[in-house]
Amino acid sequence: MAIVWTQDLNTGIEVIDIQHRMIVDYINQLEAAVKQRDRVAVGGVLVDLTDYTLSHFAFEESLQEDAGYMFAKPHKSVHEVFAKRIARYQERHNGGDNIAEELHAMLVSWLIDHIKRDDMAYVSAVKGSMLKVIAEKDKSGTGWIKRFFK
Repeated sequence: MAIVWTQDLNTGIEVIDIQHRMIVDYINQLEAAVKQRDRVAVGGVLVDLTDYTLSHFAFEESLQEDAGYMFAKPHKSVHEVFAKRIARYQERHNGGDNIAEELHAMLVSWLIDHIKRDDMAYVSAVKGSMLKVIAEKDKSGTGWIKRFFK
């Protein structure tokens, strides 16, 4: 079943929400490839999804680190476990196994749970950090917000 984006998946951090929606798009592309029984398309989506997700993880981890989020290291560990899991699916797929339906089901479950549980936990720390940076830049008059509105 395709993932339909719902409001309860929004973190309120626009850049993160946009990235999460892109991951949802990849998962939905995987579902379409599964329905078409297109092994080549499954492989292509798996590569693209993996690349994009790893970039997203790095960005998210950077935001957490900059914010001083106290659970940044455990959150990164969750990402690393997920990346290893996806690598195993990639290996199985490359070895000829039909992993598409199993992978799709895992991704749907994992992503929704991860956003609602793990990602929502860091939102206040990251938002607070972002607001602090904006306020400091705004005070100095050198921030992009100040320049934009001049």
